[in-house]
Amino acid sequence: MDIGVVSLFPELTESMVSHGVLGRAIKREQVTFNCVNPRDFATDVHRTVDDRPYGGGPGMVLKVEPVRAAIDKARAELPAGSPVIFLGPQGTKFDQSVAIKLSQLPGMLLVAGRYEGFDERLLESVGGEEISLGDFVLSGGEVAAAAIIDSVVRLLPGVLGDDSSAEQDSFMGGLLDHPHYTRPEDFEGMTVPQVLLNGNHSEIRRWRLKQSLGRTWQRRPDLLEQKELSEEEQKLLQEFIAENAK
Repeated sequence: MDIGVVSLFPELTESMVSHGVLGRAIKREQVTFNCVNPRDFATDVHRTVDDRPYGGGPGMVLKVEPVRAAIDKARAELPAGSPVIFLGPQGTKFDQSVAIKLSQLPGMLLVAGRYEGFDERLLESVGGEEISLGDFVLSGGEVAAAAIIDSVVRLLPGVLGDDSSAEQDSFMGGLLDHPHYTRPEDFEGMTVPQVLLNGNHSEIRRWRLKQSLGRTWQRRPDLLEQKELSEEEQKLLQEFIAENAK
């Protein structure tokens, strides 16, 4: 997958993607990464990329010309079918389903906002879409870009040591993940559930599914409202609720 980022702080984005799963994927050339700085396309001596908003008000607005030039440069290096995604709090909320959709594309270009955001004419002239991590405001889109890249790249075949790791992540089946345990078996009197120690894979699968359903019911009931449960899942959820009733 080919990934481009337009950012006023390329060193920040590059630092965040150079470690762990992302860093290994780039080193193995499973993913290419390129960051373009709009300041490189500013035409004045001060390399100005922002200006005061028309109509007054606090803050500064990113100018059309340098950001558009940076987008054109980055987009020219990406394969056809790579969407332009503007990162800002007014965009569609990012979730696992969006990550899956993006992971099936040949590339993507993420444009990190700053200050009060983009001149609206930039979005109108470029097209693309806006995506937000959630209902909160960041100082800039670089953190959002790194989060989106990480969530998408881990879904690419061969990036994780075991592809089933991604398949079992939270939200992949519309549910939160089940609890996980490792050694020691006993920590300060807190023990690993016996079902995980008996080697019965059918019972382990059933326990994990029940815990996944239960956690989702406790912490994110909105996800259950969007999911059509199978007969087994309904039964396991009812068991969990009965077992945890106060």
